[in-house]
Amino acid sequence: MIYKFRLLSDEVEDFRRDIEIDSDATFFDLHKAILESVGYPDDQMTSFFICNDKWIKEIEITREEMDSMSEEDTYVMADCVLGDLVEEEKQKLMYVFDPLADRVFYMELSKIEFGKNCDAATCVKSTGEAPKQTLNFDELMKKEVPGANAGSEFDEDFYGSDSYNDEDIDEESFGIGGIEDISSIDDLY
Repeated sequence: MIYKFRLLSDEVEDFRRDIEIDSDATFFDLHKAILESVGYPDDQMTSFFICNDKWIKEIEITREEMDSMSEEDTYVMADCVLGDLVEEEKQKLMYVFDPLADRVFYMELSKIEFGKNCDAATCVKSTGEAPKQTLNFDELMKKEVPGANAGSEFDEDFYGSDSYNDEDIDEESFGIGGIEDISSIDDLY
């Protein structure tokens, strides 16, 4: 059987990749085909997620074996055959290509061709530029923090009023005396 997967991105409106791959291929083979189709190097801890119809992640297939104390089954790309976990058209998946920022390609098994085989995964349709593989967090913070380009992100509104006076605190209402009454940390508890 040949599986035809469609990849979309929520970051780039016209991005689309259609990849044909044999159902007996592994998730690692699909991983390599995706990276080749978008021009990314293989230097991230990527993973796949099998999702339900509402895009809720159900099964994770990781790039490398993870030491897990969990009782859940663990799946590794090189050991998992596509046809064992993906069996019907319209199955939804996510491919996490930037794990630090949790950025993904949304995937769907758009077509199954029975009675055919293919030797290697092939990108049969490619439109739009792929998003950057990783985000530069310094640039991201400058864009998202108001006033960050003006020198300091904390201005007088952040700290509150200049009229604060530590004598305004009623120490008796806190149930402790002044700091001079504390002779050791044990006195705090």
